[in-house]
Parts: sequence; structure tokens; C-alpha cells
Amino acid sequence: MDWALRTCSWHGHYTYAPDEPDLRDRLHVKTVAGTAWRCLRCGTFVPGDPVGSGPADEAPEVPRGQLLRDRWILKLLAIDRGFHGVLMLAGGLLVLRFRSDRQSLRESFGRDVPLLKPFADQIGWNLDNSHLVHWADELFALSGTTLLLIAIFLFWYSALHFVEAVGLWLSKRWGEYLSVIATSVFLPLEIYELIERVTVFKVVALSVNLAAVVWLVWRKRLFGVRGGWAAYHREHSEASLLSVERAAVAKNTPHRSG
Repeated sequence: MDWALRTCSWHGHYTYAPDEPDLRDRLHVKTVAGTAWRCLRCGTFVPGDPVGSGPADEAPEVPRGQLLRDRWILKLLAIDRGFHGVLMLAGGLLVLRFRSDRQSLRESFGRDVPLLKPFADQIGWNLDNSHLVHWADELFALSGTTLLLIAIFLFWYSALHFVEAVGLWLSKRWGEYLSVIATSVFLPLEIYELIERVTVFKVVALSVNLAAVVWLVWRKRLFGVRGGWAAYHREHSEASLLSVERAAVAKNTPHRSG
């Protein structure tokens, strides 16, 4: 898949007219439809006036190549974080609802469970010693303060996921750092839960989070890895179409001897 063309088809081409004459000449051509300017993202010549203009050094950063693919991966991670944020928010609301209606729910549970006993006996399910009944008893035994603290934690965790999602979606450096730190903090808990009981969901969740942390640290050069911010910025600059064309201009310009 050509990620550059796909992005341009959704968001439009980005053309730019630099003030430097030699560089400007390399980025536009004359056609029967008029002057066409080269898109800084996909490299296609697009008829019409340029979207931007000015010194080449002031041109906006337009990711292309692998850097553009990286942004799509960041958006996928942002969607994942946003989805988890919605789940945590829903969980917090459910806990608050349970806290306010706990007494009526306890009475309903006490009335309805005996009704299930004949059916449970037929299928060989020991209802009295089931995990469901024990879990419900422990849940009803929680104090109002404990339930409130659980809801607050879920709301805080939800907000953290939403902030991560925004930072990753906008490809912000702070969002990448926040995502790595927040995910890494909870990795030991996920590993412990997986040791206690292995399930497909836990394996998939741990694998996704581990892969996200490793990819972000390695590919985005966080915490000084692979040269850190300086190398990351240099990689962006070298991938810029303006940088490529500027290098070509410098190469074709004859040097004068003094």
C-alpha cells in the first residue's frame, strides 16, 4: 500500500513554493492545465497554486515513507487506548451505579439465585459453591468507601487512556513518552495475572502492550535509544522531499574555486 497516496486521497496534497529559485524550479512544471507543483508527501505534481510558500526552512513537516507509516501505527495505538478509556469509563459508571443501588441488587440477587437451583442441579452445577456466588458475596461485602475509591481509580485510568490517545493520534512526542511509561507501569501486574491464570485475552493484551512499548522506544528513539531526539529529528529532516531536492541542487551546483 502506498501510504502517501492514501493519505493524500483523504487529506489532500500539500504543495509548497520555496523562495529559493533553484529549489523552486525543481518543484514545479508547466503543463497544459497550468503550473503544477510537487506534493511534499507523495511526490505527485498537482496543477494549481501551491498550498504554502516561503523559505524552505520554514516549510511545515510533511512525513513521508516510513515516517508516514509510523504515524498510521500511532493512530492504531491511539484507537486502542481510546477503546480502553471507554471501557474504564463505563466500568467506573457501573461501579457508582452499583454503589447507589447495592441494597436493592443484593435483595434481588438473594431472591433470584434460589430460583436457579433446580436448573443448576439438572446440569450438575453446584450453585452454592460456584465462583459466581462467591464473587457476588465478596462484591456485596465491599463498603461504600471502597466502591467509591474503585470508581475514582477507574475514572483516573480512563482519563489517562484518553490523554494517551490524543497524544498518539496527534503524533506528539509527549504522547509517546506517556504511553510507554503508563503501559510499562502496569506490565508487572499483567504478567502476575497471567501467571495466576492463563487466558487468551490476557495473552493477547500483554503481547499488544509489550509490542507497543518496544516499538515506541525503538522506532521513535525514546529515552536516548538509537541516538535519541537528535537522531529522530535528523531522520525526519532527511526524509523530507525539500531536503532531498535541496541536496540535489547542491550536488548539481558547480563549486567556484577562489
